[in-house]
Amino acid sequence: MANQSIPQISASIVMFKRSLLLLPLLTSVAIGAEKPEQDRKSFRLSIAQVSTQSAEVANGNTELQRDSLLLNAGVNIPLNRQWSLGVNLGYDRLDYDWRHISLTGANNVSPLFGGDGQIWDHINRYRAGVSLNYRLDKHWAFFLAPQLQYAYADTASFSHAQSYGVVASAMYAFESGNMIGFGVAYLNDIDEVRTVPYLAMRWQINEHWALANPFKAGFSGPAGLELSYQFNSDWNIGFGSSKRTERFLIEDDDIAVEINEWASYIRGGWQATPTISVNLYAGYYFNAELEVTHQATVDMDNQGAAALDIEFKF
Repeated sequence: MANQSIPQISASIVMFKRSLLLLPLLTSVAIGAEKPEQDRKSFRLSIAQVSTQSAEVANGNTELQRDSLLLNAGVNIPLNRQWSLGVNLGYDRLDYDWRHISLTGANNVSPLFGGDGQIWDHINRYRAGVSLNYRLDKHWAFFLAPQLQYAYADTASFSHAQSYGVVASAMYAFESGNMIGFGVAYLNDIDEVRTVPYLAMRWQINEHWALANPFKAGFSGPAGLELSYQFNSDWNIGFGSSKRTERFLIEDDDIAVEINEWASYIRGGWQATPTISVNLYAGYYFNAELEVTHQATVDMDNQGAAALDIEFKF
């Protein structure tokens, strides 16, 4: 490429949005701290199913259709009026249905399957994290959250797929209840190490409208914005756009595949009971790329997607 600064800028952007992996921990704890004591729910359990349409890869005959099952559980334990401790666990099952795979010719996808050429179909992703939250006063809260993750395809080993990171941050709550947060995330991912600053927010525009980062499980990753409208205590709707990244090991020698894409979506939310909420997503993935660690990058066509997310709080 003629201008060498363009790859450097692109790499910085990728590093930034990957660092937002840990932000859901930050925001859920900080927002929860704003609620009255009687309204807090200590335990959270969510299950989400995400499906995409089939899309062409590398402008050829190869097609990919994806289904994901996402399971998350967490608990936040108040230690006293200022300190609280959180624990989060998660498991994701990502199914990749490859069709009409072309391993030869001008538009082949052989780089996606590593040096040994094994086709990978399933990815397991395990996540665990702890968080320590300190509330200085009614405005300031400080947060520290380490996290451990293993993400690997059926052609790689669990023991080689470790990633870990930690976030240190500060959240400020205005008198209006609006919140903004600043921090630094350190991530030691598969074959990459990054230290990146970030910004998080939740802004209540008026009684019905709010603007925030989309931290729900669905197919909206945390790097983005969602504008939501609250009809009443039970029903709401959201419109958003979000950057998504999935990175997992496909060979034990630090060979990973990373999928980067944007998602625009509409979300319908229903507070079925005080303890159960349901969110249904319909959207569109675009500008998708599949990259093998420092080797090759191929494009994937745009595609529709849908997700169902059910969360229990108790």
